[in-house]
Amino acid sequence: MSNHVPGMKFNIGIWVILLVIVGLEVVLALQHPPVRVLLVYLLGLAIIEAGIGVLFFMHLKYENSRLFWSLVPIVIFVLFMMNHVWPDAYRMARLSLLK
Repeated sequence: MSNHVPGMKFNIGIWVILLVIVGLEVVLALQHPPVRVLLVYLLGLAIIEAGIGVLFFMHLKYENSRLFWSLVPIVIFVLFMMNHVWPDAYRMARLSLLK
């Protein structure tokens, strides 16, 4: 891990970028687009915000560990499976028990 510590101006710049993204989210919500379009835009902006927060405010941008960066796709895969696939498998098993 490097000893690089960003200065206050850099952190304020990141904070302003996050505020602009939040403002964009509010403007998008106030325009009342179709729900699916709004969902895609807001989720995309939320992922960008989370990435910026994790990379800069948790200082993971300066992490050099290959093990850490290889775990990120694995965690995303597991969260996706937990949200979209495994609940259905559990529900299907319950339905088969009821028959």
